[in-house]
Amino acid sequence: MNKKRLLMMIEIAIFAAIGFVLDKLSFSLWPQGGSISLVMVPIVLMAFRWGTMAGLVTGLLIGGLQVLIGGAYVLTPLQGFIDYFFAFTAVGLAGVMRGMMIAANRRGQTGKMIVAITIGTFIGGLLKYAAHTLAGIVFFAEYAGKQNVYWYSIVYNGSYMIPAIILTIIVVALLFKSAPRIANPNN
Repeated sequence: MNKKRLLMMIEIAIFAAIGFVLDKLSFSLWPQGGSISLVMVPIVLMAFRWGTMAGLVTGLLIGGLQVLIGGAYVLTPLQGFIDYFFAFTAVGLAGVMRGMMIAANRRGQTGKMIVAITIGTFIGGLLKYAAHTLAGIVFFAEYAGKQNVYWYSIVYNGSYMIPAIILTIIVVALLFKSAPRIANPNN
């Protein structure tokens, strides 16, 4: 195994552990789950640093840790898969904007780098939001009461996911702006 691949695997493990801890240090006012945390930051960082696959694996590990030792709320295997494994893994798709971010970083175009980070993080965060919304519609409909279950799930999950996405964009953009060398795993 080459050193670069080993370094990537070590960073995936470390960032997954950091993400798990960051999710525990969260802000939650919601009785049925969901919180505003920095859990997406390590996933997005890995996706931009090493690529989409590293981001996907980091997210998958965080979702797995949530289920195995994190006190996840799992009603059925399908709901657990959607809310934890799929939702956290999907955040790694932020890496689809890595090429644009790396190119802008090399040219010293901070604004374009932040645009790429924003778009990528928005894509990954929106997919996580969609997963939680789907799980809410299918598995947690009884909490909607007499309200429309679709709107209830969209609003409920949006109340924590939208702030979490915005917070993640800000933190990741500040990290790459203040230390652009972290985008290059060879540093």
